[in-house]
Amino acid sequence: MRDLSAGPRVLLKRLRELMAEPLEPQERLDRIVRQIASNMVAEVCSVYVLRSDGVLELYATEGLNKEAVHTSQLKMGQGLVGTIAASAQPLNLSDAQAHPAFRYLPETGEEIYHSFLGVPILRAGRTLGVLVVQNKASRNYREDEVEALETTAMVIAEMIATGELKKITRPGLELDLTRAITIDADAYNEGIGLGHVVLHEPRIVVTNLLNEDAEKEVTRLAESLGSLRISIDDMLSRREVSQEGEHREVLETYRMFAHDQGWVRRMEEAIHNGLTAEAAVEKVQSDTKARMMRLTDPYLRERMHDFDDLANR
Repeated sequence: MRDLSAGPRVLLKRLRELMAEPLEPQERLDRIVRQIASNMVAEVCSVYVLRSDGVLELYATEGLNKEAVHTSQLKMGQGLVGTIAASAQPLNLSDAQAHPAFRYLPETGEEIYHSFLGVPILRAGRTLGVLVVQNKASRNYREDEVEALETTAMVIAEMIATGELKKITRPGLELDLTRAITIDADAYNEGIGLGHVVLHEPRIVVTNLLNEDAEKEVTRLAESLGSLRISIDDMLSRREVSQEGEHREVLETYRMFAHDQGWVRRMEEAIHNGLTAEAAVEKVQSDTKARMMRLTDPYLRERMHDFDDLANR
């Protein structure tokens, strides 16, 4: 596989063109996986989409048997693809069949492929599917290749979120994005109440994902981080939070996140892979949120809200 460091921007540019072309959903998805496979010199590229019944269905593939599309499926947590969806973390394997979670799907014809790289397709911290590339030769994919595939998955997440794939979803089934959400509450009287849900903190929607000038976007990110850090320091210096207390602890957490070099580095990497500054922030926010949502420690889960607020700022 060739050096991918110069490839992501070319790939994203081509994907942007594919998204703009007047294509039917299945054809668009088929051409997207073909383009990813070509760019990464992968013999297989597949997209699995999560349905509302917790099943990951193969929606498109380049390299596996075409007859398996919309037929091959895995439950959440089942097989390598299901494990990625459940954990919201990539799997990078030189010998996929040796992994304890591997599940053989005879209809796909994937037994001849050894190397496996799969990343979750995330949006706002929620898993919408899994993007996979495979090769016959045994090898571990490099860190920059993993990052590039994660960036590409973000574009596919937007395609899923727009509802375009509803046209090729089998009758009687729904994508996970469209399922009803149940909210627990306290009842103070008998009967049924109907009403509208209003988000206290509505999600910031990033409409421009791909950049034209990476260095310009890195500069924009640095300037925004500088302003963010100054505003946090200003809030900490105010008299009402100058003493010890919960309010100050939250702001101290904000300041810790804002100065975290790992956070900054991941956002800069996303920009160099072709995303705008806003999209880079959203990508890292979504990756981090997906992982924190699966933590059992209540203190760490509470910090997820702090991180979300900081990213929105």
